Amino acid sequence: MLNQALDIFLDFLPFWAVAYGVNVFLYFATGWVLVTIQNRHPERRIQAHRRGEKRRGKEIRQSVWSLTATAGCLAGGVFLSVRGYTFVDPLPLTWWSVPLMFVISVVAFDAWFYWGHRMMHTKWLYRFHAEHHRSVAPTVWSTYSDDLVDAFVMQSYYLWAVLFLPIPAVVLVAHRLWDHFNGTIGHSGFEFYASPLSRMPSPMVCVTFHDQHHSRFKYNFANFFSFWDRLCGTIDPKYDEQVKKFEAMGKDADKQVAAE
Repeated sequence: MLNQALDIFLDFLPFWAVAYGVNVFLYFATGWVLVTIQNRHPERRIQAHRRGEKRRGKEIRQSVWSLTATAGCLAGGVFLSVRGYTFVDPLPLTWWSVPLMFVISVVAFDAWFYWGHRMMHTKWLYRFHAEHHRSVAPTVWSTYSDDLVDAFVMQSYYLWAVLFLPIPAVVLVAHRLWDHFNGTIGHSGFEFYASPLSRMPSPMVCVTFHDQHHSRFKYNFANFFSFWDRLCGTIDPKYDEQVKKFEAMGKDADKQVAAE
């Protein structure tokens, strides 16, 4: 039994190593691209009087560490799927199954993230989430600045989802890539995406959504959508108003570019 468990673990290690390497590469690559863009548009900074960049070194060190848990969850889910250690078989890759399972996975993850996130804000578990909230003005580098327990709780969806949902491994990876870019942009602290699609009645969100969670703490717990927060009364009361302000700023900038 012990030898069998060791063999399975050794079989799993390459999955973890690849997942970790790719996650760390994307963390730095995406971060530097976004920072380059942001430096050209200081007027788009959401929290104008705060400079989250002061914590960059600490956030990077913590992120490189916490990504071991994030990568482990993803690698674990892929490993379970490709080795057939699941309760349901993944759907075959077809023109309809891939987009269908991607949408189902994103919606399921958003529900998991909302309730898991609220759970991490309780007095019993907040000590594991406190590290992430040291970044009051989030930046691209604070995306994964988590305690290991916090990272595991929030990212464990990728580990257990394949056990109960027929998600092909390639779709799970695509979902994780989407989550990476969404999370990094969402923590960037600069608003380029405000539009009618990111406020009522649309369930979509923009960067302001998660930035308000860091600056105001008790609002906006979800990840991809505002649905759960609106339903449960945890949406920031200033969210839609602030989105409209950035939306107007974007329109003025477009007019100025057109005039030039």
